Amino acid sequence: MGSAEAVGHGAGGPAPQRIVVGYGFWIFLLSDIVMFSAFFATYGVLLPETAGGPGPRDIFDLTTAGWETAFLLASSFACTIATLGVEQRSQRWTQIGLLVAGLFGVGFLALEFREFADLIEKGYGPERSAFLTSFFTLVGCHGAHVSLGLLWLGTMMAQFYAKGFRETIVHRFLCFSLFWHALDIIWVAIFTVVYLMGVRL
Repeated sequence: MGSAEAVGHGAGGPAPQRIVVGYGFWIFLLSDIVMFSAFFATYGVLLPETAGGPGPRDIFDLTTAGWETAFLLASSFACTIATLGVEQRSQRWTQIGLLVAGLFGVGFLALEFREFADLIEKGYGPERSAFLTSFFTLVGCHGAHVSLGLLWLGTMMAQFYAKGFRETIVHRFLCFSLFWHALDIIWVAIFTVVYLMGVRL
Protein backbone atom coordinates (compact mmCIF):
# COMPACT_ATOMS: atom_id res chain seq x y z
CA MET A 1 0.00 0.00 0.00
CA GLY A 2 1.24 3.48 -0.82
CA SER A 3 1.52 6.04 1.97
CA ALA A 4 -1.26 8.59 2.03
CA GLU A 5 -0.23 12.21 1.54
CA ALA A 6 -0.63 14.27 4.71
CA VAL A 7 -3.17 17.03 4.36
CA GLY A 8 -4.66 19.68 6.62
CA HIS A 9 -3.25 21.62 9.57
CA GLY A 10 -0.86 19.65 11.73
CA ALA A 11 -1.11 16.56 9.53
CA GLY A 12 2.40 16.80 8.19
CA GLY A 13 4.90 19.05 6.50
CA PRO A 14 6.57 22.21 7.80
CA ALA A 15 4.59 25.24 8.91
CA PRO A 16 4.62 28.28 6.60
CA GLN A 17 7.64 30.55 7.06
CA ARG A 18 5.40 33.45 8.03
CA ILE A 19 4.02 31.51 11.00
CA VAL A 20 7.44 30.24 12.09
CA VAL A 21 9.00 33.71 11.93
CA GLY A 22 6.03 35.31 13.72
CA TYR A 23 6.11 32.71 16.48
CA GLY A 24 9.86 33.12 16.91
CA PHE A 25 9.56 36.90 17.06
CA TRP A 26 6.93 36.74 19.81
CA ILE A 27 9.21 34.45 21.82
CA PHE A 28 12.01 37.00 21.39
CA LEU A 29 9.76 39.88 22.43
CA LEU A 30 8.51 38.04 25.51
CA SER A 31 12.06 37.09 26.49
CA ASP A 32 13.00 40.77 26.26
CA ILE A 33 10.12 41.68 28.57
CA VAL A 34 11.27 39.03 31.06
CA MET A 35 14.81 40.43 30.93
CA PHE A 36 13.66 44.00 31.55
CA SER A 37 11.43 42.78 34.38
CA ALA A 38 14.53 41.31 36.02
CA PHE A 39 16.38 44.61 35.56
CA PHE A 40 13.48 46.53 37.11
CA ALA A 41 13.42 44.15 40.08
CA THR A 42 17.18 44.50 40.51
CA TYR A 43 16.94 48.28 40.38
CA GLY A 44 14.20 48.25 43.03
CA VAL A 45 16.31 46.12 45.36
CA LEU A 46 19.51 48.14 44.87
CA LEU A 47 17.85 51.57 44.94
CA PRO A 48 18.85 52.35 48.56
CA GLU A 49 22.39 50.99 48.12
CA THR A 50 24.12 54.31 47.38
CA ALA A 51 27.34 53.57 49.34
CA GLY A 52 27.20 57.07 50.79
CA GLY A 53 26.97 58.57 47.31
CA PRO A 54 24.16 60.38 45.48
CA GLY A 55 20.64 59.06 45.32
CA PRO A 56 18.01 59.47 42.61
CA ARG A 57 16.94 62.92 43.78
CA ASP A 58 20.53 64.15 43.57
CA ILE A 59 21.25 63.14 39.98
CA PHE A 60 18.03 62.88 37.96
CA ASP A 61 17.00 65.73 35.70
CA LEU A 62 13.30 65.49 34.89
CA THR A 63 13.60 68.04 32.10
CA THR A 64 16.02 65.84 30.16
CA ALA A 65 14.02 62.71 30.93
CA GLY A 66 10.85 64.50 29.83
CA TRP A 67 12.38 65.42 26.48
CA GLU A 68 13.60 61.85 26.04
CA THR A 69 10.06 60.63 26.67
CA ALA A 70 8.60 63.16 24.23
CA PHE A 71 11.09 62.11 21.53
CA LEU A 72 10.26 58.42 21.91
CA LEU A 73 6.49 59.01 21.92
CA ALA A 74 6.81 61.18 18.81
CA SER A 75 8.90 58.45 17.22
CA SER A 76 6.18 55.91 18.00
CA PHE A 77 3.58 58.18 16.40
CA ALA A 78 5.74 58.52 13.28
CA CYS A 79 6.10 54.74 13.16
CA THR A 80 2.30 54.52 13.17
CA ILE A 81 2.23 56.90 10.18
CA ALA A 82 4.66 54.56 8.43
CA THR A 83 2.38 51.62 9.23
CA LEU A 84 -0.53 53.42 7.60
CA GLY A 85 1.71 54.12 4.61
CA VAL A 86 2.53 50.42 4.32
CA GLU A 87 -1.16 49.51 4.49
CA GLN A 88 -1.85 51.95 1.64
CA ARG A 89 1.25 50.81 -0.22
CA SER A 90 2.45 54.39 -0.25
CA GLN A 91 6.22 54.59 -0.67
CA ARG A 92 6.17 58.29 0.16
CA TRP A 93 4.42 58.07 3.54
CA THR A 94 6.20 54.88 4.50
CA GLN A 95 9.59 56.48 3.98
CA ILE A 96 8.58 59.78 5.61
CA GLY A 97 7.18 57.99 8.66
CA LEU A 98 10.26 55.82 9.09
CA LEU A 99 12.63 58.74 8.55
CA VAL A 100 10.90 60.90 11.17
CA ALA A 101 10.75 57.95 13.58
CA GLY A 102 14.46 57.42 13.09
CA LEU A 103 15.33 61.08 13.63
CA PHE A 104 13.41 61.18 16.91
CA GLY A 105 15.12 57.95 17.92
CA VAL A 106 18.53 59.48 17.23
CA GLY A 107 17.50 62.54 19.26
CA PHE A 108 16.55 60.30 22.17
CA LEU A 109 19.92 58.54 22.08
CA ALA A 110 21.77 61.87 21.92
CA LEU A 111 20.00 63.07 25.07
CA GLU A 112 20.64 59.79 26.85
CA PHE A 113 24.32 59.82 25.88
CA ARG A 114 24.67 63.37 27.18
CA GLU A 115 22.95 62.38 30.44
CA PHE A 116 25.32 59.45 30.93
CA ALA A 117 28.37 61.54 30.02
CA ASP A 118 27.42 64.27 32.51
CA LEU A 119 26.96 61.73 35.31
CA ILE A 120 30.28 60.04 34.61
CA GLU A 121 32.05 63.42 34.42
CA LYS A 122 30.73 64.23 37.92
CA GLY A 123 32.07 60.95 39.25
CA TYR A 124 28.68 59.24 39.30
CA GLY A 125 29.52 56.37 36.98
CA PRO A 126 28.22 52.81 37.30
CA GLU A 127 31.15 51.81 39.54
CA ARG A 128 30.24 54.44 42.18
CA SER A 129 27.50 52.40 43.88
CA ALA A 130 25.16 49.45 43.42
CA PHE A 131 22.32 51.92 42.81
CA LEU A 132 24.18 53.57 39.94
CA THR A 133 25.21 50.19 38.53
CA SER A 134 21.56 49.10 38.35
CA PHE A 135 20.53 52.46 36.89
CA PHE A 136 23.11 52.40 34.09
CA THR A 137 22.32 48.75 33.36
CA LEU A 138 18.55 49.25 33.08
CA VAL A 139 18.57 52.52 31.14
CA GLY A 140 21.63 51.59 29.10
CA CYS A 141 20.12 48.28 28.04
CA HIS A 142 17.06 50.13 26.78
CA GLY A 143 19.32 52.54 24.89
CA ALA A 144 21.12 49.60 23.29
CA HIS A 145 17.78 48.23 22.12
CA VAL A 146 16.90 51.61 20.59
CA SER A 147 20.26 51.61 18.78
CA LEU A 148 19.57 48.17 17.32
CA GLY A 149 16.05 49.29 16.46
CA LEU A 150 17.46 52.20 14.46
CA LEU A 151 19.64 49.81 12.45
CA TRP A 152 16.57 47.69 11.79
CA LEU A 153 14.61 50.81 10.80
CA GLY A 154 17.27 51.81 8.29
CA THR A 155 17.22 48.31 6.83
CA MET A 156 13.43 48.47 6.41
CA MET A 157 13.68 51.82 4.61
CA ALA A 158 16.24 50.36 2.19
CA GLN A 159 14.18 47.21 1.57
CA PHE A 160 10.97 49.12 0.89
CA TYR A 161 12.81 51.44 -1.47
CA ALA A 162 14.61 48.67 -3.37
CA LYS A 163 12.03 45.89 -3.39
CA GLY A 164 8.67 47.52 -2.73
CA PHE A 165 5.88 46.06 -0.63
CA ARG A 166 6.57 42.36 -0.92
CA GLU A 167 4.70 40.19 1.57
CA THR A 168 7.88 39.08 3.34
CA ILE A 169 9.10 42.68 3.72
CA VAL A 170 5.73 43.86 5.01
CA HIS A 171 5.77 41.08 7.58
CA ARG A 172 9.26 42.09 8.72
CA PHE A 173 8.04 45.64 9.08
CA LEU A 174 5.13 44.54 11.27
CA CYS A 175 7.62 42.76 13.52
CA PHE A 176 9.75 45.91 13.63
CA SER A 177 6.77 48.12 14.54
CA LEU A 178 5.85 45.80 17.42
CA PHE A 179 9.44 45.96 18.65
CA TRP A 180 9.56 49.76 18.38
CA HIS A 181 6.28 50.26 20.23
CA ALA A 182 7.39 47.79 22.91
CA LEU A 183 10.49 49.92 23.51
CA ASP A 184 8.23 52.94 24.04
CA ILE A 185 6.16 51.05 26.60
CA ILE A 186 9.30 49.97 28.45
CA TRP A 187 10.60 53.55 28.44
CA VAL A 188 7.34 54.87 29.91
CA ALA A 189 7.84 52.36 32.73
CA ILE A 190 11.44 53.54 33.17
CA PHE A 191 10.39 57.19 33.19
CA THR A 192 7.74 56.48 35.81
CA VAL A 193 9.60 54.08 38.10
CA VAL A 194 13.14 55.43 37.80
CA TYR A 195 12.75 59.16 37.21
CA LEU A 196 9.36 60.31 38.53
CA MET A 197 9.35 58.07 41.59
CA GLY A 198 13.09 58.58 42.07
CA VAL A 199 12.93 62.34 42.55
CA ARG A 200 10.33 61.85 45.28
CA LEU A 201 12.53 59.60 47.42
